[in-house]
Amino acid sequence: MRLVIVTGMSGAGKSTAMKMLEDAQYFCVDNLPIQLVGKFVSLVSANKGEDVQNAAIGLDVRSGRYLEGLEEVLDQLKAEGYKFEILFLDADDRTLVKRYKETRRTHPLAMTGRVDEGIQKERECLSFLKEHADYIIDTTHLLTRELKKELDKIFVENGKFDNMMISVLSFGFKYGIPEDADLVFDVRFLPNPYYVDELRPQTGMDDGVYNYVMQNQVAQDFADKLEDMMKFLIPNYAKEGKTNLVIAVGCTGGKHRSVTLARVLYDRLHAERGYGIRLEHRDIGKDALRKK
Repeated sequence: MRLVIVTGMSGAGKSTAMKMLEDAQYFCVDNLPIQLVGKFVSLVSANKGEDVQNAAIGLDVRSGRYLEGLEEVLDQLKAEGYKFEILFLDADDRTLVKRYKETRRTHPLAMTGRVDEGIQKERECLSFLKEHADYIIDTTHLLTRELKKELDKIFVENGKFDNMMISVLSFGFKYGIPEDADLVFDVRFLPNPYYVDELRPQTGMDDGVYNYVMQNQVAQDFADKLEDMMKFLIPNYAKEGKTNLVIAVGCTGGKHRSVTLARVLYDRLHAERGYGIRLEHRDIGKDALRKK
């Protein structure tokens, strides 16, 4: 039997993750009192797969002061020979605040104070769980379907996961550099398909633009060097505990060259993935929208 403890920051997607695991035939119990965790584990383990193949326990700051005793409970389970994995869902503070404002919910630790103060208190309370987590998924940039894809890879397909979520993002400089970008690459040195009449209305998602950009030797050399740099940087970022990396590739309008190179980088990194990776084209349709 596989036992997963699902925890993380409020607003990072823990409830959604629990529903997804339930859909994957995990027996799920959310907000289980800390005092009952040990008893629950012993009961489902004694079942020996007759009714429960896999199980997931949702634990978070709703446990209040009893959360302080969770570390001791987990240590005791390990001492008794029980095996379990910890999944920690996280997101950056700005995203968590935004999600709370959108849902108009009150943060469990904010009381009458501000949401960001509650988030900081929560990070302190959950720091020991994140430190011991087997999987950390940063949902800052993830869509629901992308989160499901990562959970399926780990808990259904038993794939390798290295606690790193990478976003490859194309953008247009005229719309501003993405505020959350960790690495920014400017590809405006490449020939611009915008000045080719038949290619102007197309994007880097079309074969015409893609081939026009990538048939250039400079573009091929740049793609090779970028790939080599990323394969060096990503493991070192992961080693230092970074769980979310945004690689931004920009051109003038975010429609042709940046989209093409972002696609190339995504495909090359995706081929050897041991981490989560997603592709986004922030400004690909903005020119078209303006013309309407």
